[in-house]
Amino acid sequence: MVLDDKGRLAGIVSERDYARKVALQERPSFNVPISEIMTADVLTVGLRDTSSGCMQLMTDRHLRHLPVLAEGELIGLLSIGDLVKHTIADQASLIQQLEQYIRGG
Repeated sequence: MVLDDKGRLAGIVSERDYARKVALQERPSFNVPISEIMTADVLTVGLRDTSSGCMQLMTDRHLRHLPVLAEGELIGLLSIGDLVKHTIADQASLIQQLEQYIRGG
């Protein structure tokens, strides 16, 4: 995450950004300003977005991370791993409920 001087999200720097804008161009990374390699048009989600909606967005846009904003402020970073873990836990819970239902208990 790249924040501006007011603590607001200004961009994000990914491995892909670095590879495309520094490594593949054989630029010396020690003097390349972050502002030159960051993605400034960052997709974000909010507290009311669903995990399935976030997963769909990440899948469609080939993203591994989504910043989470509340009232314009960065409050977290959601990873594809977070969503996979959440989905697995939900499915395990559903399976357990269905097994109890089938057993009559």
